[in-house]
This record gives sequence, C-alpha cells and structure tokens, in this order.
Amino acid sequence: MNVLITGGAGYIGSHCNKFFNQKGIGTIVLDYLSFGHREAVKQGTFIEGDFGNKNLLKSIFKSEQIDAVIHLAALADVPDSVQNPSKYYCNNVSKMITLLDAMVEHSIRHIVFSSSAAIFGEPEFVPIDEAHRQLPINPYGETKCIGEKLLRDYGKAYGIKYSALRYFNAAGADFDCEIGESHSPEHHLIPLIFQTILGNRKKMLVYGNNYDTPDGTCIRDFVHVMDLAEAHYLALSYILKNDISESFNLGSNAGFSVLEIIKTFERIANVKVDFEITDRRPGDPARLIASNLKAKQLLNWKPKRTIEQILASAWVWEKSRKY
Repeated sequence: MNVLITGGAGYIGSHCNKFFNQKGIGTIVLDYLSFGHREAVKQGTFIEGDFGNKNLLKSIFKSEQIDAVIHLAALADVPDSVQNPSKYYCNNVSKMITLLDAMVEHSIRHIVFSSSAAIFGEPEFVPIDEAHRQLPINPYGETKCIGEKLLRDYGKAYGIKYSALRYFNAAGADFDCEIGESHSPEHHLIPLIFQTILGNRKKMLVYGNNYDTPDGTCIRDFVHVMDLAEAHYLALSYILKNDISESFNLGSNAGFSVLEIIKTFERIANVKVDFEITDRRPGDPARLIASNLKAKQLLNWKPKRTIEQILASAWVWEKSRKY
C-alpha cells in the first residue's frame, strides 16, 4: 500500500511519514518546502512541489501507485490569517479543490484530512465533541471548515471517503530525536519557551492574562505528535476497512493553561522562564479542550504520552538543533 502525504516535510507530516513507514506502508511525500524541511523526510520518496499544481499531481498519480492521500499541506498561522486571509483561502481551499479533483480523476477514493479545533471558534462547552457547532472566529478556522464541507460534498458526488481529524495542540518530538518541531517564524508556545531558555530570544511573551480561566491565560489541549501520527494511521485504516467517512476530535480530554505549561517545564528542567504579559492576540479562544470519546470508541485511539513526556521529548529535540 502507498499513500501520498502532502505537507509531509512539515512538523506533523514528517512524524506521520515516519509512523506510516514503521507500519510497512510506502509513502510519497509532496512538499514545496516553504515551511517544511527536506531533512525531516527520513523515509519514503520525496517530491518537491506544490500540491496545488494540477500537472504535478497528474504525474504523481500516474507514476506512483497511490492508494490514499494524507492531506496535511496548509497554512496554519491564526494571527497571519487574520492579517492576510487571501493566501489562506488560496492555499487551504483553492488548492485543496485541485487536489480533490485530481483524486477523482485518478479514482483515488480515500483521504485523511488535517483539520483543526479552530473550526469550532469560541466553544460553548468543553470538552468539545464532534457535535459541537462550528463557528470559526478567524480565517484559518474558516478555511478548515470549508475543507470539511468540500469533503462532504465530494463524498456525496464522487464517492470520496474521508476522515477529518481536528487537532487541538500538537506538541513534542520523535523519541529517537530524528525529527521535531521547527517553524520559522515560530509561534507555538512550547518551542518559544525553549528558545527563551536557550537565549535565542530575549523574552517569552504571554498573550493575555484576562481570559475567563483560573489563571487568566489561555487553556489548550496538548497531544504528542507521535500520538497524532498514530491517529492518522488508525483513521486511514478505519475508512479503508469500513468504506465510510468520519470526523474525529483529537485531544487528551484535559487542558493546561499557558502559565501551567511554563511552570511544568520550569519544574522538569529546573530552570526559570523569563516571560512578559502582553496584549491578547486576535482570534484566540479562551479554552480549547477536546473530547476524544469518539476516537476512543471507533479508532481505539487515545493519547499515550503525558504533558511531562511531551515537554521532555521536545526539550531534548530543541537542545539538539543547530540554529
């Protein structure tokens, strides 16, 4: 069996690529390396290119025996999407239509889609289950919501079967320390903490301390990236076996505030994090915590790694990096 992984040189994509190869599944990684890293693709066949390139997709689908697609190629910076919505609709929506059309043309009927908790917007309740209403509050979330609607419509019209996986907060690194989180610029909480400790940035910024949470800072649900990689494998196996479509929220059923993450890392590493409270970022909900009951029931999936293991694995990776 062979799968095409779009965005497979990125953070979650490279960990999925490793996990699928460990399971004996052949991978073709397609990434134009705007944000991904060639050195992160340790297994499979790598092709540098844009998943929105119709001719390139046609060539890949003709030359490679692709059985399914894992679609992770997306722009995913919430503040940037607020400032530059055009490029998010182009990349996350228009190019996805090109990908789906190519799948239909070449009779590839199964896809696992990288969706997001951002489709829910400001939650009405937590933990957020799959029945929660979808009301995005930023363009990034809107594009992911449209992506899921595209899949539903293509499913009805062309027989595409899909699994939409709503990530909450991916974190951590491969325990072999081969790959990990590397964004430029970096906006994610945990690597920003590390970069502050290592002296690669002057100060850690905490965006807002007046949210409706116990300590005033945002609460997020963190899942180890290798647990997410396993979820992609299980989701693909499920839709292939049952030939149906399903959506899943992927989280730990628990949340940690920004200050709790900082304090937990200070305890683990025996360090002090220099941080400063600043204004809220536009488009940030106060709480995002996932119910993973459906994933447990249908996929037999649940996160295996604790927040301490997430922080420890990410810290080992960060210290190994050369800037």
